[in-house]
Amino acid sequence: MRTERDARRHAGDEHENDERPEQVERGRTLAGAPLGRSPLNLRLGLAVFGLVACGALAALCFVAGLVWLGAAMCVLAVVAAVDLAVVARRVVRRRRRGEHHTLFE
Repeated sequence: MRTERDARRHAGDEHENDERPEQVERGRTLAGAPLGRSPLNLRLGLAVFGLVACGALAALCFVAGLVWLGAAMCVLAVVAAVDLAVVARRVVRRRRRGEHHTLFE
């Protein structure tokens, strides 16, 4: 036999009363745990590091005569440069919207 609570649960409303839960504001905690922060600044730093490291390793590989490894490092440097451009665009867009809740800010 179904109870009223089971009927509401099956209807998609799992709350015992008819009130909806309040929206969680940014910066507040949910169930005692802080809300997540965006790792865009960390990703930006890692993209810069990857670009510089792959570029330097590509140059060293070409000087040492390891053309295939130098070409692979150039491909990875291009991937890091594209990632850098995408992340930089996201950071700028977030700052224009007034969101300053990323790591290291």
